[in-house]
Amino acid sequence: MTTPRSGLNRRGFLAAASALGVGAVATACTGNTDEAPPAAAGNAPAQNAQNSAPGKLVTVGFAGPQADHGWLNAINVNAKAEAAKYTDVKLVVTEGSNDAAVQASQVDSLISQKVDVLVILPADGKQMTPAGRKAMDAGIPVINLDRIFDSSQSYRTWVGGDNYRMGLNAGTYIGQKLGGKGTVLELAGIDTLELTQQRSQGFDDGLKNFPGIQKLGRAAAEFNVQTGQARMAELLQAHPKFDAIWNHDDDQGIGALQAVQQAGRTDFLMVGGAGSKAAMEQIKADSSVLKATVLYPPTMSASAIRLARLLGQAKGLGDLAEQEIPASVTLFSAVVTKENVDKYLPFSFE
Repeated sequence: MTTPRSGLNRRGFLAAASALGVGAVATACTGNTDEAPPAAAGNAPAQNAQNSAPGKLVTVGFAGPQADHGWLNAINVNAKAEAAKYTDVKLVVTEGSNDAAVQASQVDSLISQKVDVLVILPADGKQMTPAGRKAMDAGIPVINLDRIFDSSQSYRTWVGGDNYRMGLNAGTYIGQKLGGKGTVLELAGIDTLELTQQRSQGFDDGLKNFPGIQKLGRAAAEFNVQTGQARMAELLQAHPKFDAIWNHDDDQGIGALQAVQQAGRTDFLMVGGAGSKAAMEQIKADSSVLKATVLYPPTMSASAIRLARLLGQAKGLGDLAEQEIPASVTLFSAVVTKENVDKYLPFSFE
């Protein structure tokens, strides 16, 4: 997961993401000619109403991540599942890698195969920027997923989640649940990542709206189960009394909840992050301290496939007046609770 940043099909956010859909690949010139007056904006929906109808075959290259985390695996699963829905999409998938040099070589291979559109979730946005630029220079539009390239010349459209708002929404939800008073902790991910810093900043800003709430402590759990358990155990020992904790990631939350169970603690509420199936099932059952999770939807890869198809077919999106797809699509970080979990559970990831 990463920067400005976020699959299957999922949610209100996918509705938002696909609604931000797609237009023509070539930019139309506007002029005062008698032969080709511009279409009125009101005609756009009718003009673009056939987006779902099969069109020319589009070969989409997909350079995704190594599936060593539930969310990253869901990115790959969602992309493949979405492509399988269309008879006019051929998906060429590379073997996922977290090594930027290896992934750059895989992108070179996709360029040499002359794919029509490239979807890339880079192992590292900065290091993979030249690879994206190479594809763009070769005339292959790039949809950059999640970890953003350093240069906008390296991608046509960026699709991702909102790390800052993820933290902001978590802080706001906790503040409201505590009635504006109490003490909180934070279980972050990898502190060296910008996405973690953005989530923490959003969380702190959300808590600023509740002067009666004090943050007592924070630990980084590295986005894995074992470290999640260890860091949570340390926080529980250091803070025998607190009212709520925000955990950045549902995968590391598995370990965190194990630590909570082992300590026999039930005197606080936890809010998770990302939207795993395990987390949502616990929220629905109301069977633990976990009462909510803030989404970072891996459905962004499904939205990217939809956009790639429309780019390759030079189609517009009926829900927008513009004939070009946006330069960026930022997904919303919805808060999933017991009250609305049934809406989001079908789109959760393993």
